[in-house]
Amino acid sequence: MYQKLTPKQKALTINLDPTIYGTFAEIGAGQETVRHFFRAGGASGTIAKAMSAYDKDFSDAIYGKEVKNRYVTQNRLRKMLRYEVALIEERISRENNPNRKFFSYANTVTTINFDKTLKGHGWVGIRFQTKENEDYNEIVIHVKFNENDATLQQETLGNLGVNLIFGAFNYYDNPRTLIESLYDDIAKDGLEIDMIDFSGPAFDYVDNRLMSLQLVKHGMTDAVIFNSQGSNMLPADVLYKKNIFAVRGSFRPVTKVNIDMLKNGLEMFQKDATCTHEETEVLIEITISNLRADGDIDERDFMDRVDILGRLGYTVIISNFSEYYRLIDYFASYTSGDIGVAMGVNNLLMVFDEKYYKDLSGGILEAFGKFFRNGMRVYLYPYKDPETHELLDSANLKVEENLKELYKYFKHNNRIVDITNHNPEFLEIYSREILRKISCCIKGWENQVPEGVAEMIKERGMFGYKEELSFKQFS
Repeated sequence: MYQKLTPKQKALTINLDPTIYGTFAEIGAGQETVRHFFRAGGASGTIAKAMSAYDKDFSDAIYGKEVKNRYVTQNRLRKMLRYEVALIEERISRENNPNRKFFSYANTVTTINFDKTLKGHGWVGIRFQTKENEDYNEIVIHVKFNENDATLQQETLGNLGVNLIFGAFNYYDNPRTLIESLYDDIAKDGLEIDMIDFSGPAFDYVDNRLMSLQLVKHGMTDAVIFNSQGSNMLPADVLYKKNIFAVRGSFRPVTKVNIDMLKNGLEMFQKDATCTHEETEVLIEITISNLRADGDIDERDFMDRVDILGRLGYTVIISNFSEYYRLIDYFASYTSGDIGVAMGVNNLLMVFDEKYYKDLSGGILEAFGKFFRNGMRVYLYPYKDPETHELLDSANLKVEENLKELYKYFKHNNRIVDITNHNPEFLEIYSREILRKISCCIKGWENQVPEGVAEMIKERGMFGYKEELSFKQFS
């Protein structure tokens, strides 16, 4: 457990370290971070320059113009960081300043507007060295402000900047601690961090997907997204004004049923929404509650699942949304486009279980108001009972007696539709049985998962798989 320090203590510690030297460039909310270092004392040996290029023309003259005049972007932040470091290297002689670790800190943000309709957001980052003459590392984060006052947001931004700079130099060898320390002296309900990216030689061993997981795990954000290449994505960039089609599951492992549900459900969704593949964002969702199903989160198990999904080319969202209506509400905050969700019979029965909505003042009706909003559709994949062999779909699904009429309403209005073009051969594939066979090294599961998945599981020993012992090992 690290020792928590105040922003003043952190700033003073940095100022008293003669090896740390750099610049501050802050755009959009005043010089909120650097003022901590000026006030702490001893800043003359730390701060090479502090600037705030508010005017766009002046800022463009320094860092170059931005596409579509968008200044609160990751691209703008990284330009600032690299420009400022290059300037230090150009103007400060290494011979006259031995043992110095250079850095540049930057942020580009917009705080809450006058009408309080836009809360504000921004990008914050640092480019720094851990040793003299070593290549630079970068930590870049995206933040969303939740406070309703611009002054409070500015103070929060200042504290965050101090925490990031201190963490970069003191916790670079422990990114989990670094992430946790970002909220020192900051209320979690005042600030959301929904993306973080580590790069550089000090972070060669860091998988940014695991770092994203920490954000959700510690309640710093409700959801994170990364693409099939494993790169962290800003949710707004992925979801803004898109039609969204999602599939939730455990994917332990992904099976042919999952892919059949996704592909055929997506085909129906695009016809219903009259949208193209380019206009649709397809997401595979795994919830934190699913990852914690067996206790604490097993990070290797998490990586096994997302590696396979990435190999299959899918974008993954990790969320803190146990209830489906919260997921739809989240999507709706980014888009007014069509939203579709593919799910199995058991999941739909859970949606119609009132016990999950006891904390809502409007109960299940409030939840359904958010879940079935703006034409959202459920694409239902049938289930074949392994014992009775009965096929369950929307026609014979049995919900509680007091909810039957409500269910009929959604079905009659095509808000719940069956995936009719499913492959009947896949209805006797059960993920739990596959997982049991994998962990017990029982053959016969390989043809029930997508092409290439079985080989990947065997090669990497995923989900408890172990190669069968040969006869020679016993002789």
